[in-house]
Amino acid sequence: MKDANDVTAGDEVPEQRRILAVLVFSQILSGAGLAAGITVGALLAEDMLGSTGLAGVPSALFTAGAALGALGIGQICRRHGRRPGLALGYAVGALGSLGVVLAAAVGSTVLLFLGLLVYGAGTSTNLMARYAGADLASPERSGRAVSTVLFATTLGAVVGPNLVTVTGEVAHSWGIPRLAGPFLLAVAAFGAAAVALAALLRPDPLRLAEKLAAERPADPHSAEDAGEQPDARSQRRGVVIGTTVMILTQLVMIAIMTMTPVHMQAHGHGTQAAGLVIALHVGAMFLPSPLTGLLVDRLGRRWVAAASGLTLSAAGVLAALAPPHSVPALATALVLLGLGWNFGLIAGTALVTDALPPARRASAQGMVDVGIALAGAAGGMSSGVVVVMGGYSALTLAGAVLSLAVVPVVAWAARRPEHTDLAPATPHAEPEPK
Repeated sequence: MKDANDVTAGDEVPEQRRILAVLVFSQILSGAGLAAGITVGALLAEDMLGSTGLAGVPSALFTAGAALGALGIGQICRRHGRRPGLALGYAVGALGSLGVVLAAAVGSTVLLFLGLLVYGAGTSTNLMARYAGADLASPERSGRAVSTVLFATTLGAVVGPNLVTVTGEVAHSWGIPRLAGPFLLAVAAFGAAAVALAALLRPDPLRLAEKLAAERPADPHSAEDAGEQPDARSQRRGVVIGTTVMILTQLVMIAIMTMTPVHMQAHGHGTQAAGLVIALHVGAMFLPSPLTGLLVDRLGRRWVAAASGLTLSAAGVLAALAPPHSVPALATALVLLGLGWNFGLIAGTALVTDALPPARRASAQGMVDVGIALAGAAGGMSSGVVVVMGGYSALTLAGAVLSLAVVPVVAWAARRPEHTDLAPATPHAEPEPK
């Protein structure tokens, strides 16, 4: 068995398999909670507020809550490790979900907004767990490690929207509005994920990564130990590029996704049809992750990042052209939207992770996810206004144009190839002669 002194940059430590298994289990649980706000948040707000223009408020609130959650979770992870940070994040998300249920039961708009804000901590935790998967991964496998954690979210995230009717009936039998039903599921899902992580995520991946980095013996053939490690400027470059890609993809995805159920309901579709479309969308957000991770590790981060911009743009154009009565056309557009987001998130995460040493990862990653969450909040808040002023097609076409901004960002990155921010390491490359 390998110990800390036997681990080299290209190896996987033996604890990585167990840690990924625990993360996968917790992500399956939390995925159902993540789907609640996506599926019925806008419909619940529209029902309680009586205004389509304000239907984007829930998305804005729980993504703003996700920003606050990411900041807090990042700091807790930096000081105490991934386990307490992620477990606390899910526990807070469960509390927020309960607040939404109570708000719907008593008809309190103020409590609804507060509950959605706190619920956002659970959604941010679900995404931040991907960093824990990469803590102990070698650079050659970091994309696949991230994708494994994201893929695990698929089961709960796809099943959740299809339980809208069932959970709605449960809520109704308890005297609670049907649209609050999925948030009952979120209470249980986030709570179970919190318990699983608190009990099982041992050893803590971030703490172990820091220990291994400190104990790793000097390698005379390593550029890093030969004084050729990337300077602060190249590290910042990798973080900036990865963050920009993730912010743009999040902004476009949240804006279009938020208003699609509202658009469908306005054209005669029921919550079951909207739930199916969102389930397919969420599936596309997470299901392709293993293939995406492989592409990120084999082809390079920037190529997959560029593909995300092009795919999101195609999704926006198709959504604009889709007949409002056509569920298959809207579903196809939302599948492309989810796939483009998947490309951008995994490639961007790998770029950021590659650029940061273990000791700096948690706090920097938290700040990155703050930016992502704020972008989602902006997309959610503005989406309803844009639809009221120009219609659903105007929103989706604007998203298509904005998505293309990812391509020049990647082109700028390609001007100065850097190992840490453009492509994965070559694990068996021989050192160049001096």
